[in-house]
Amino acid sequence: MIIDSHAHVMRPSERQLELMAEAKVDRTVLFTTVIHPEIATNINAFEEEMNKLYDILNGAKNPVAERVNSILELATVIKENPDKYIGFGSIPLGLSYKENLEWINRYIVANDFRGIGELAPGTGQVSRLEPLFKASQEIGHLPLWVHTFIPLNFEDIKELLELARKYPTVSLIFGHLGGVNWLNTLKAVHDIPNVYLDLSATFTTMAPTFAIKEYPERTFFSSDAPYCSPLTARTIIEQIVTDKHVLEQVLGGNIARLLQI
Repeated sequence: MIIDSHAHVMRPSERQLELMAEAKVDRTVLFTTVIHPEIATNINAFEEEMNKLYDILNGAKNPVAERVNSILELATVIKENPDKYIGFGSIPLGLSYKENLEWINRYIVANDFRGIGELAPGTGQVSRLEPLFKASQEIGHLPLWVHTFIPLNFEDIKELLELARKYPTVSLIFGHLGGVNWLNTLKAVHDIPNVYLDLSATFTTMAPTFAIKEYPERTFFSSDAPYCSPLTARTIIEQIVTDKHVLEQVLGGNIARLLQI
């Protein structure tokens, strides 16, 4: 089974299904979004959507109402195609332990989502995730998916690794493989088996090449749609992996085991 382990809800929903079919993707782990750059019809509209995203990634905004709406949107899309999608639900940054528990029960567990993310702390804000690690540990050890590209630096990534060590029963997915810090990230996660590596947003094929060589059982194919097409992302993996068994694991086996699909 081919599983795109990370994509965002797209509009119209038919287009997302078309992209999956084009790439021969059986299932997609679908994440919420508060922006929709795929519907932009010109560069100015696209820039406007992306600026909203940058405000979130840089910690300028932490929109709760928009996040709730995006969760409802995700739940609706999954209900329409339950054989195609698996959900990861978002959560506001900086909630207390008790608030995290309440949010997870109300918006994650109630919707039968399999994990939490995309989490996007700004640089210097990783410590604010610790109450969420505690809550995830208590409620079924839900995997956490964290955006590790810009604006995070390697000091932030090292803080994430310390949280992974402190909470070894919580699976931590490093979204985008550490970004520009991919090489240091690959070396740093060696002895932390609950850390997994998402291969989307690759700016050099050297990054997924060495990630898969070092961690064939901890790397996940994903498109990060709409920011990349599933077919393009799958083609990259198929071009760099020659071992058939490893390819099968990266294209779906690894994430299927983690999420018990």
